[in-house]
Order: sequence, then structure tokens, then C-alpha cells
Amino acid sequence: MELRQLHYFVTAAKVEHFTVAARQLNIVQSALSSAIKALEEELDAKLFVRSTRQVRLTQAGRTLLEKAQIVLDAAQEARDSVQAVQDARRGKIGIGTVQGLSPFVDLPALLAEFHRRHPEVEVRLCQGGLAHLIDKLRNGLIDLAFLPVVDTPPDIVARMIACEDLVVVCAPGHPLARLNSIALADLVGHAFVDFEPDRGTRRLIDDAFSARRLERRTAFEVSDLDSLMELVGHGLGIALVPETVAASWQGAIHVAEIADAEICWELVVASPAKFSDDASGGAPRKFLELLPEVE
Repeated sequence: MELRQLHYFVTAAKVEHFTVAARQLNIVQSALSSAIKALEEELDAKLFVRSTRQVRLTQAGRTLLEKAQIVLDAAQEARDSVQAVQDARRGKIGIGTVQGLSPFVDLPALLAEFHRRHPEVEVRLCQGGLAHLIDKLRNGLIDLAFLPVVDTPPDIVARMIACEDLVVVCAPGHPLARLNSIALADLVGHAFVDFEPDRGTRRLIDDAFSARRLERRTAFEVSDLDSLMELVGHGLGIALVPETVAASWQGAIHVAEIADAEICWELVVASPAKFSDDASGGAPRKFLELLPEVE
């Protein structure tokens, strides 16, 4: 028994005429008659009493009409529900983010705009480190994640939304505060304030020093940007941060360029590679449309 057969049957039952029903269905009458006959054979019951001018339902036909209408209504409701998810009229979206996103992306403003456009979509937000968020993407626990670029795994796709050079920041009274350009090797003797491993710019900075076979000392490890900058401002260590972050603390810290290396910090929005095959609903796609393009 197919939905198509039930649809043909219900249409014929309502108009009580095969010719009129075929015209409404935009099919030839023989196709309608064949579908009804196949349905009768499958059910082993006569559904219509036919005459030259009209058809009437049998008792079995009246019973089927009631049930068939329920089935067709449920099928239409299922179609409508799926389409609502694809159109982001309903559904869910899970978003992950690393710490320190605010200087680059105003996520609360993006979420507010998304809610205004798609008020029936449920939004879930979580924070974590790089590995933790990638694991959530792989396991389908979140749809999108804002991450710093290191090495994007093959099963994750990423789109850049911010790109900046790292600069050296220190307290105004720090010995390095008299310099406007500093080589990486000249930073080695000073205590660093760093993010915890797998957070923020930590891996990017570690890789830059390792590539030059330089060892540095981390005095403080933190999990959030404000704590890092406050420790730097109090002279407890130096740090490497994106230019936008340094600019937002202007006056409280000294900023210097890295003289002999370009350490580029990139922020991306990541999603599972299968996302491109329409594995997710419309809500993640609609959210991505709100993000700026980086040339």
C-alpha cells in the first residue's frame, strides 16, 4: 500500500467520480483505475460500487477512507515538519566556542539576530578547548564551533572569520616596555602568561617557539583572556596576543611587534565535513549566513 494509492483513493472517494478525480490529480483515468484496482486486490476488498455516472464507497471503502485520511494527514505533517527544519522555522542548533571570542566576533549580537529571524529554533551554546569542541563536532553534539586554526582535521571543514598577527604585550614598567620591536629569542628569558594547553593561542605560540628550538618559561596558565591580560598588566609576565586584543587594553599595557616572525592567529567557524552533504538542518546554514566574510 503506497501513499500515492491512498491519495488517489481519497480523491476519488470525495468527488465520487473517476473522471473528475483523474482530472484533479492531473493523471489519465486509466492510471487512477489501475491504482484503485491494485489497492482492492491488496486489501482483498471491493472499495467502490461503480456506475456509468458516479462511484460510491462500499462499507470497506468508507472504513478505508477514514484511516487513509489519517495516514495522509500524518504524512503531510511529517513533510511540513521536515521542511520547517530545513527552512529554520523550527529545529535546534548547537554552537561551541573557545574563550576570548568577543574581540573578534560579537556572538551575543549574532545570537540575538538569529533569534529575531528564527524565533522557533532552539539554540544551545557551550564553551571549551579546541580538542573538546572538535570531539563534539565529530559526535554530532554541536553543529558549529568557533575555533582558532591549527591543523584542521580532514573530517572537519572550516571557514575563516578573522585573521590577525600576534604581538608582544607587557606591563608599562616591564624591561621590554622600552622596545617597539622584539625578536622571539629575546623573549625567552622572561616569564610568560599563557592560556592552558589546547586553549586560545597556546598551541600556536608553542609551535612558533619549537620551530626555532627556543624554550620559554610559563609562569601562569589561565583559561580566559581577561585573567591573562590582567596578570600581564600587573607585571607578572608577558604574553603574545592578537592585535585587536592588545588594542582593547591600550594604556594599561605596552605593545611591541615581533621582529623576526609572523605568527598569524586565525579564527574559523568549523563544522563536520558531512555538513556540506546536508546532514544538518537549515538552522546551521542560516546562522552561517550571518557571519562576515574574510577576504
